[in-house]
Amino acid sequence: MADPVFFKVTEGITVGRIAEAVGARLVDPSQADQPILGAAQPSDAGPGALIFIDGQRNASRLAGSHATAVLCRPEHVGLVPPGAVALECAQPQAAFVAAIRLLYPDAILPAAITGQIGIAASAIISPEARLEANVTVEAGAVIGARAEIGAGTIIGPNAVIGPDCRIGRDCRVGAGATIQHALIGNRVIMHPGVRLGQDGFGYIGTRNGPEKVLQLGRVVLQDDVELGANSTIDRGALSDTIVGEKTKIDNLVQIAHNVTIGRGCVIAGQCGISGSVRIGNFVRIGGGAGISDHVSIGDGAQLAARSGVMNDVPAGESWGGAPALPIRQYLRGFAALKAHGKAGEGKAGKTK
Repeated sequence: MADPVFFKVTEGITVGRIAEAVGARLVDPSQADQPILGAAQPSDAGPGALIFIDGQRNASRLAGSHATAVLCRPEHVGLVPPGAVALECAQPQAAFVAAIRLLYPDAILPAAITGQIGIAASAIISPEARLEANVTVEAGAVIGARAEIGAGTIIGPNAVIGPDCRIGRDCRVGAGATIQHALIGNRVIMHPGVRLGQDGFGYIGTRNGPEKVLQLGRVVLQDDVELGANSTIDRGALSDTIVGEKTKIDNLVQIAHNVTIGRGCVIAGQCGISGSVRIGNFVRIGGGAGISDHVSIGDGAQLAARSGVMNDVPAGESWGGAPALPIRQYLRGFAALKAHGKAGEGKAGKTK
């Protein structure tokens, strides 16, 4: 189960309360008062644990599990071991996520590292900055002139908020993050080491070598965006770099100047997005993908991990490979290449 040293579980949660909270049917109502002490994987589950299974392959993991309660689809209720309580639901994984939020409410948002409330004595805050009530600024953080920070926001240790930046309410700025030339909405989470609003990578070639093109735009993060650790977003050159509401960005992602990302997107780790790319709403981008400059990605498109995108991707399509192609075309080419390689191996064997 989750380590209780780092993640405190809410006391007094029962099977019945879980069922009610996530909309599951308790197959044996007489078991409603069974206590739930935490969440776990089936293989690690002991007494008091809540687990889930979703799909026939996953169902095989129930064998030998000692969990107290199992969230599962109706067709898998019969696989729940004797002594465990079955919680029947249409989407077990989604129900499990909702249950975890009930069990571990303190883990929903990053907490202050020091556990303090208010302004640390070692924080450096410009007298021209404006902080609403209930802002926490931890040790060593720096807040520049005319910066504005909304109520309920936590600024982590050694974070730097540049002059004139705006940060909304109930945000989290991780330890060591730096924020410049940025406007940030409400409930935005920025994990440790985020770099926001630095120069975009813009140069013009001259006889004397590259000359910097001044970057005069901003970064705009809309409500409920989350940025993973050590991700970087450059400010725009003349227009803004924009990330739409509820978009989630993983660790070590680089987003260049003038990029526009729509709402509800998910971008996995180590992606590189070049300048002036336009990404629509609800796009999914796999880890390590790279997108060339000035490319457009349509609403609902999906890019496979390690894709190298050189051309526009229409809305709703799935692409993969490098250079990226529509996924079926890419897979056919890959299969043909693999078959050709096996044929070559066979010929080599006959020669010997």
